[in-house]
Amino acid sequence: MPNHGSEQSTGGVYLLFAHEAYYPAHGQEINTSLVAAASLLHPRVRQPDGTRIHERLTHSRRPGEIVPLATLTHELDGGTLWPQVGDWAAVTADLLKLIHDRGCDALSLGLPPIARALVCSGPRSEVYDPTTEGYRVFGPADRIEVLVEIGKQLARTEAGRPLWPGDMPLPHPH
Repeated sequence: MPNHGSEQSTGGVYLLFAHEAYYPAHGQEINTSLVAAASLLHPRVRQPDGTRIHERLTHSRRPGEIVPLATLTHELDGGTLWPQVGDWAAVTADLLKLIHDRGCDALSLGLPPIARALVCSGPRSEVYDPTTEGYRVFGPADRIEVLVEIGKQLARTEAGRPLWPGDMPLPHPH
């Protein structure tokens, strides 16, 4: 039986969430962030909501899996079950503040409009395409392509060490 409290059972799962754009000193727009699932357990993240979202996020996931917040919403009956799990808006706001305060590691992304729309919606989406000034239907393969690209950026970022909530100790092996 897996030990659900160990980093081994949940390690390498990531939460991807979009947020209001901000512009750090170097000027590139940041509109989406990726954090390690363990960041949801940080004491500066609304609890017990962060813990419940962490449990939902990491349940039956593969190591290395990037899970968009929209995927959790889909799994939670289109969002109707969020109240039973937690306040995702407050938790992601806390995560964003934690990122800004360097309280956890994150991959901060400036996704183009279509890529951002695909990670903010379900596997089959009708998205406005500014290049054609019309709506286009995108399928699961399009969304997977965006997640694969984000995974490549994550791999480059984690070449030295994995993302972690910066001021929390690493878990001890059991």
